[in-house]
Amino acid sequence: MLDACADLVDEVGYDGLTTTLLAERAEVAIGSVYQFFPDKRAIVQAVTLRNMEAYLQRLSRRFEREEFAHWSDAVDAGIDEYISMHRTVPGFRTLHFGDVVDLRLLDETRDNNSVIAEQLTRVLVERFTELDPVKLRFALEIAVEAADSLIKLAFRRDTDGDERVLREARTLVREYLHSHVDG
Repeated sequence: MLDACADLVDEVGYDGLTTTLLAERAEVAIGSVYQFFPDKRAIVQAVTLRNMEAYLQRLSRRFEREEFAHWSDAVDAGIDEYISMHRTVPGFRTLHFGDVVDLRLLDETRDNNSVIAEQLTRVLVERFTELDPVKLRFALEIAVEAADSLIKLAFRRDTDGDERVLREARTLVREYLHSHVDG
């Protein structure tokens, strides 16, 4: 059902998604949908949580395979994985990490980008123990907001992502983080 939901969101958008359409696409009875999900928001939330888990797994695998000269290279890898998911993961371009549905879809007490910044902080501090987690987390909250906005702009301009905008997003994030975390 989650795969069918992701595909449908790409095709009809969140507003066009219905539980009836989902049941038809997943080839299940509508009762089966409601057995697991009370409404379309809950289904989309499950897809979003799956996307966040997939993102963190992709980062972990990349961190295991690659050596990074500096922690900011790891941040670049995080941006690259986010862009790759926009290009390759059904539903991700529309849902991102749930902000289309609800700015607090991942955690009812914090906005979605704060949750992502916290997870990135955890991953980076595990790998680069010299980083100050409090300082890094605050800077990542700002950087994630900026990168998210620019990446969305890039994909509005070009379905594969406007490379000029993506380059600027990387540059902006890298320079901001250098000045606020290294400085």
